Amino acid sequence: MELGEILEVCKNLAKTAGQEILAIYESQDLDIRYKEDHSPLTKADRASNKIIVSALKDKYPDYAILSEEEKDDKSRLDKDWCFVIDPLDGTKEFIKRNGEFTVNIALTYKHQAILGVIYVPVTRELYYAAKGLGCFLDSPKEEGKKLFVSNLTGSNQIRMVMSSSHGSPRLGAMIEKYQITHFKKMGSSIKGCLIARGDAEVYYRDTPTMEWDTCAMQVIVEEAGGIFRQGDGSKMIYNRKDSLNSKGFYILNTMENMFEF
Repeated sequence: MELGEILEVCKNLAKTAGQEILAIYESQDLDIRYKEDHSPLTKADRASNKIIVSALKDKYPDYAILSEEEKDDKSRLDKDWCFVIDPLDGTKEFIKRNGEFTVNIALTYKHQAILGVIYVPVTRELYYAAKGLGCFLDSPKEEGKKLFVSNLTGSNQIRMVMSSSHGSPRLGAMIEKYQITHFKKMGSSIKGCLIARGDAEVYYRDTPTMEWDTCAMQVIVEEAGGIFRQGDGSKMIYNRKDSLNSKGFYILNTMENMFEF
């Protein structure tokens, strides 16, 4: 199966799921429930998951699936190919009604992230990338715009993106130490997309995330020329036994913007 073909399937699925999410968002009938870890789960999370997972199981029955909203029986560990899905990334932002939520679909091969799609329902922006094929953006203004990270450097010049819901004292100390003055807070994987499109340069994260939060974003950033690493500098791998990204991560436009963190 060619990556380009799988990419088209995932792009269409992300948009279809995103349209359903937006319909629920606009209806305000969210039907909020809470999972065992006390994180919120809405009607939109469930609807998006059903659309994506059922279609992928039907089209690629031999591929494993790891989704935030599916029971994980670990049978995926025996598979070389694994889809990694967050059907609604930024559920808290969805509930807050600030528009900063996405649909994330990724594909891994032998633990490496090789394809990523991120759709922003409110703005109808579709970011997509596959290993060796580049990174692109479809928006209401234009389709197929090739994306590249910026070349901006220097702590007094660069723009940092930060989580709206997950700050940390460590990050605050870094901002103060390097006197970073340009930053914006926002939810979901949109932060990585901003770096891929050249509208921000750095994103450091030491609070908990999961595989489905980062997998699609990593491919998009790397194919735009950026750098994605775990907090200790090692490469992130996927379809692991433990899906927690326990080492944190950082995204840079260039290693010149690597700070002590």
